[in-house]
Parts: sequence; structure tokens; C-alpha cells
Amino acid sequence: MLNFFLLLFFILFALFRTPLFAVISAIAILSFLSIKTDLSAIIIEMLRLANTSTLIAIPLFTFAGYILAESNTPKRLVNLTQALFGWIPGGLALVVLVSCAIFTAFTGASGITIVALGGLVFPALIKGNYSEKFSLGLVTTSGSLGLLFPPSLPLILYGFVAQVDVDKLFIAGILPGILLIVLLSIYSIAKNYKIIQTQKFSLQNLWRATIDAIWEIPLPFLIIGGIYAGVFTVIEASAITAVYVFIVEFFIYKDLNLKKDIPRIMKESMILVGGILIILASALGLTSYLIDEQIPMKIFTFIQKYISSKYIFLLLLNLFLLVVGMLMDIFSAIIVVVPIITPIALKFGVDPIHLGIIFLTNLEIGYLTPPVGLNLFISSFRFEKPIIKIYLATLPFILILFIGLLLITYIPELSLLLVRR
Repeated sequence: MLNFFLLLFFILFALFRTPLFAVISAIAILSFLSIKTDLSAIIIEMLRLANTSTLIAIPLFTFAGYILAESNTPKRLVNLTQALFGWIPGGLALVVLVSCAIFTAFTGASGITIVALGGLVFPALIKGNYSEKFSLGLVTTSGSLGLLFPPSLPLILYGFVAQVDVDKLFIAGILPGILLIVLLSIYSIAKNYKIIQTQKFSLQNLWRATIDAIWEIPLPFLIIGGIYAGVFTVIEASAITAVYVFIVEFFIYKDLNLKKDIPRIMKESMILVGGILIILASALGLTSYLIDEQIPMKIFTFIQKYISSKYIFLLLLNLFLLVVGMLMDIFSAIIVVVPIITPIALKFGVDPIHLGIIFLTNLEIGYLTPPVGLNLFISSFRFEKPIIKIYLATLPFILILFIGLLLITYIPELSLLLVRR
């Protein structure tokens, strides 16, 4: 009974915005004390981080993403996609979808995408005669689209927590990520194809935009192609990306000043990395308790009494993860929830790589789901619009993403086809 009240006490602290790592650590300590186990078990699990080479990729990719966000890359990316797709009826919507997806893949955070690219693409949509409601919904939705594409940080973190090969996760996310963009593109074009486009296709404009972004265009192909071909690993890709982006933005484009900007970028990017790692270390301690006490197996035994179908389990899992995506940021959700659901999903015969893509797709949608999806509030703040207006604007896009989620969930080959090849 005492332990129950202490646990309730920590939950209340969490609701009052006590740092997540402190709450998780406290619950882990309480849990081990309840079974009279030496607390050194927590420290041993935390120290496992020091021997995990995969985590080296997180600070390197984060550093590269912050450099790209601070440079003029967003502007060059929008100009290039505008030259490629702007001539299509409704093509400006494709420009937003593609440019935001690529940008989110490198920064790993949808909020940064809305803030960095929103000021560029939202006025362009309004100027192009797109309705304000559609434009708000599109930009808000596009902010989280790139989470399935390499070198997305959530993919790396999921791979570590679920003990799944990150290289395979990078490859597995490509087709599902493209599917979501295609579905949203079809809807966007169908809704806006009658809008008169003022921009005509021009080889000259395409050439100029290509030359402007000539050093940034190879980056996604370098990472995806190198990993898919087995030329280098995720860790090696992260080092190559960080060095390449640093040289390009500081010494070739000269968008940033070495003395003025590099200390600030390093500080801001490593604050994010430090937050992820300290939560991860705390969660590993709690995970150790869950494994020792066979908590996932007990949950599976309970669920099995009422659910025997893999497909019904996947449906309920999706509903659960959507709620998680609304209430928690993506990094915390991965660290806290994955150790619990992975063993249960494996018992139902769900491939761990497929599960990872399902998991991250749900969290993408959770960012947009009313009433507390994070992207909704960021968009409301960024564009100075009432939150209710953002809710209504995103609903059609959420419906499209739900269709994509069901396809990804019940057609495993979308996630596994490239991996198996």
C-alpha cells in the first residue's frame, strides 16, 4: 500500500512538470526496493550506454541537423522543390510536403520544421490562392512527415531501445514514408488542381535552383545509398554527414560564421542530445526491473485472455500509440513505451522492424491529433491562429494519415520488402 501511494506521488509530480528522467529514476528505485533488490542493478543498466556504439550517431546527426536548420538550406530546399513541382496544378502543396519531409528527416524534430520552413511556405501558399485552412493544415501536417526517413533520430533511438538493427530500420522506413507523402499529395492535388498556377516550368529556374543547392542535393542519396549498398554503417554515415554538412555550410556556402555560430549550435544541439541520453539512462534502469519481474509477459498473458488475433492486437496497439503520441514527445515515448510493447508484439508474431515503423507512424500522427498534439500548439503559436482553427484545418490530413497507417500496419511488405532484398 505504501508503494502504491509513493507511485501515485511520483505520477502527480510528473503532471506538475517534474523532469521526466527524475520521475523514471524514482519509479525504478521504488520498484527495486519493493522487491528488495540491490539498487546497483540500476547503475549497471545505466552504464550499458557507455558500451553502446550506435548512440554515437545521435549527437553527430543532431549536430548536422542543427547546422542545416540555422543555415539557408531551408530556403534553397524550397526553391529547388518549387522548380521541380511548382508547375503542377496544386504542385505548391507537393513542394511543402517534400521539402518539409526532407528537412524533418535531418533535424529529427517536427517543431523545428514548422518554425524554420513555416515562414517560407505558408505565405507562398496564401499567395498561390490556397485557402488559409488548407495551408495551415498542410504545413502543420508536413512538420512530422520525415520521421520515417533516414537519418531520423527517432529511428536510431528506437533501434537501440528495441535492439533492432538501425541500418535495417533506415531502409524499412523508405517505402512507408513515401506512401504517406503520395497519399497526402493525391489529396492536395485533387483539392487544388483548379487553382491557376502563376509559375510555369522553366529549365532555367530548375538549373539555377539545382546549382544553388548542388552541395546539399547529394546528402540524402549519400546516406540512403551508402547504407542500402552496405558501403558504410549508420555510425559511419553519421560521421560523414556531420563533417560534410560542416564543411559545406561553413566553408562553401559560408551561411554561418565559424566563431559566432559554431559554439551556439554545438551548445543547443548537445542540450537536446543530453536530454535524450539522461532519459534513456533512467529508462534502462526501469526496463531492468520490468524484465526481471517479467512485466511484459504478465501483460501478454492478461491480454491473451481477451485477444487472440494478431490483427485485433495491432488495431488496439495503434489506438494506444496514438494516445501516447498525443501525450508524450517522441523521444520520451520511445524510451518509456518500447520496452513494454516490444515483447508483447513479438509474442503476437509482429516483426520487430515492422513494429518500429508502425510505432513511429503512430507518433507522427499523434503529433497532430487533437486535443493535445504538439504540432497543433507549435503551429498555433507560429502562425498566431486560434488552436481550434488549427484543429479543424488538420482533420482531413489526419484522416489521410490514418489510411496510410492502416496500410502500413496490415501490409508488412511495405516495411520489409527492401529490407529482405
